[in-house]
Amino acid sequence: MARVALVTGGSRGIGEAISKALKSAGYEVAATYAGNDEAAKKFTEETGIKTYKWNVADYDSSKAGIEQVEADLGPIDVVVANAGITRDAPFHKMTPEQWHQVIDTNLTGVFNTVHPVWPGMRERKFGRVIVISSINGQKGQFGQVNYAATKAGDLGIVKSLAQEGARAGITANAICPGYIATEMVMAMPEKVRESIVGGIPAGRLGEPEEIARCVVFLAGEDAGFINGSTITANGAQHLV
Repeated sequence: MARVALVTGGSRGIGEAISKALKSAGYEVAATYAGNDEAAKKFTEETGIKTYKWNVADYDSSKAGIEQVEADLGPIDVVVANAGITRDAPFHKMTPEQWHQVIDTNLTGVFNTVHPVWPGMRERKFGRVIVISSINGQKGQFGQVNYAATKAGDLGIVKSLAQEGARAGITANAICPGYIATEMVMAMPEKVRESIVGGIPAGRLGEPEEIARCVVFLAGEDAGFINGSTITANGAQHLV
């Protein structure tokens, strides 16, 4: 019987690539999305992957959505906490609303996604928690105090969950992508993209599929001794 994988923010960008890669690897995949019904419908039509709409920033919505996924597909064995937002501004101009929106989605959203499935993983003695963090959680970034704080916090979540889950057969790991050729990045002005690429020793943007392959590896049975780790995938832009 195929293991069930949940990918938050799984119908677009890096999440879309992750969902597709997990399906290709034999997983039964559920992808969440926050608001773009049209994109989610198109994604399901093209891939056959079920999509579910909820706000990861809300615990009750996440819990109810996860219960529906498990009713439809079975117990969730793999969680990929990928959903995230940005609300960029220099710190002196950042509003409390911009701070809380990002904290609630990118940091609390990881808690809201993992917490409801954790007891089942412990009971079944198997689980894979994979959190998509960011290069900016490792090095910081101008105008992203809120975002960098959440992505650094995600690494702390992973390190702690790894220690709590290890004896129950659960692993928790993070991936820190650098700049990836997603729709959002490709929509930047060409000069901005050229400036970004100029700072990447590999001389190019990453591809969403490269992040997805990291996820498939960490989700697998053979990755059971890799726990509390961070895979840095940024073309040598920032070395940890």
